[in-house]
Amino acid sequence: MRYFLELSYNGKAYHGWQNQPNAISVQEVLEKALSTILKDTIDIVGAGRTDAGVHASLMYAHFDFDGQLNSKDLTYKLNSFLPKDIAIYDVFKVKADAHARFDALSRTYHYKVSTLKKVFDYDYTYQMHLPLDIEAMNTACKILFEYKNFQCFSKSNSDVKTYNCDIMEASWIQNDNELLFTIKANRFLRNMVRAIVGTMINIGLGKLESQDLHQIIESRNRGKAGFSVPAHGLYLVDIEYPENIRIE
Repeated sequence: MRYFLELSYNGKAYHGWQNQPNAISVQEVLEKALSTILKDTIDIVGAGRTDAGVHASLMYAHFDFDGQLNSKDLTYKLNSFLPKDIAIYDVFKVKADAHARFDALSRTYHYKVSTLKKVFDYDYTYQMHLPLDIEAMNTACKILFEYKNFQCFSKSNSDVKTYNCDIMEASWIQNDNELLFTIKANRFLRNMVRAIVGTMINIGLGKLESQDLHQIIESRNRGKAGFSVPAHGLYLVDIEYPENIRIE
């Protein structure tokens, strides 16, 4: 049978989701926990590959297991076994060919910017104390919908077949001293969200005009876009799948 894990993690202590030869990853910790509890070698496939330091308030991964499995019992055992920065919310059966990564219809990220120096939040928000023009940044967000190719925001030397992404949502909102950027798309390129946010901040600071985003995107040149904001302000918050992927 194939199963999905529904989980969250604090990415501060991890070198991203994916297994690394010389660094600890979320995938590695989960595989060790599952293999120990189920007494079998378990490999998992995640819905995405978050970078080092990026958090996930909602993540999915799939694994195969042929023995008997009680979902509630496994969820309890995993949470008891795993470190405090990884939490399992559910384990459920899915179709035999269901794939956590390739069957995802969309992914949604948040990026948090604090406009006030906060001593307890500096590990989880990007602190920017200069005034930002939110209206100009939201004008730039609307320009994103006019394009499909976002090579200008992709990390150099990325091994991808296409730089095309369908962006479904992009906006900034301000809640007191925190700015929240939300972006939803069918897929994301490596470093894409952090590069978009850095470019938007340059627009908010007046270093770029909103309309400059046209030339940046059309250039397909990473050097034309803005800086990459730090990973610790980025959160994967939602992943959508077809309704019929789950087996009750």
